[in-house]
Amino acid sequence: MIHLWVEGFFEVFATTVIAFIFMRLNLIRPGIAAASALLSATIYLSGGIIGTCHHLYFSGSPPVALAWGSVFSALEVVPLVLIGFDAIEDLRHSRSSPWVQRYKWPIYFFVAVAFWNMIGAGLFGFMINPPIALYYMQGLNTTPLHGHAALFGVYGMLGIGLMLICLRVLIPGVEWKDGLLRFSFWSLNGGLMMMCLLSLLPVGLMQTWASVEHGYWYARSSEFLQTPIMQQLRWMRVPGDTIFFLGAVALVIFVAGLKTGHSFKRKI
Repeated sequence: MIHLWVEGFFEVFATTVIAFIFMRLNLIRPGIAAASALLSATIYLSGGIIGTCHHLYFSGSPPVALAWGSVFSALEVVPLVLIGFDAIEDLRHSRSSPWVQRYKWPIYFFVAVAFWNMIGAGLFGFMINPPIALYYMQGLNTTPLHGHAALFGVYGMLGIGLMLICLRVLIPGVEWKDGLLRFSFWSLNGGLMMMCLLSLLPVGLMQTWASVEHGYWYARSSEFLQTPIMQQLRWMRVPGDTIFFLGAVALVIFVAGLKTGHSFKRKI
């Protein structure tokens, strides 16, 4: 059900919105924005439903359906990743421009969308999509690894970026204090990365090895999951989760400070 939403709508929406905003901010050329949006829509219209077929492993689907499903599912991340790379290149050349400073943090969150789209949706997603991998990995911690990185990394960062764009327009003519936003941006991204690399990824890979060696049942059994190393790896989520939480709190404080005037510099 989630991938009917992702493959059937969200990638096109995210790509088109970010392409339009980056084009309006002169970070990418109109031709690049239009081509990326059209490519994303083409992949959606030609293969969005096909892309969901990689979920049908245990329903008796033929291998060709699973193979095409994994390919089209992986292709959907390409247009947004290309937009992100093109925007980063132009951002480097115009970093000192006044308008870049004005929209600096919304742009950074949008670039984070492209980054997590490549890592969470692309790399971690395709890692579990091919039929031979899916047979051993489906439902292990490799699945929430992909889910956490793709859902918040793409959808969450996109929501924050759009919120900041709206706040920037609603409260014009003031200079924001960067401290809280800087802390929030790096804490959210760093905490999410730590959560993935210190806990979810190693737990998922160890479960995959156990699934290959002893069987899928053993990889999900309490006998394996309660071993000391697995318990230690699960506790390793705490540092990343804590940093992520602090980043979320900092963002809330910043937004609340816009109402009270504590999040922007007053002109004297």
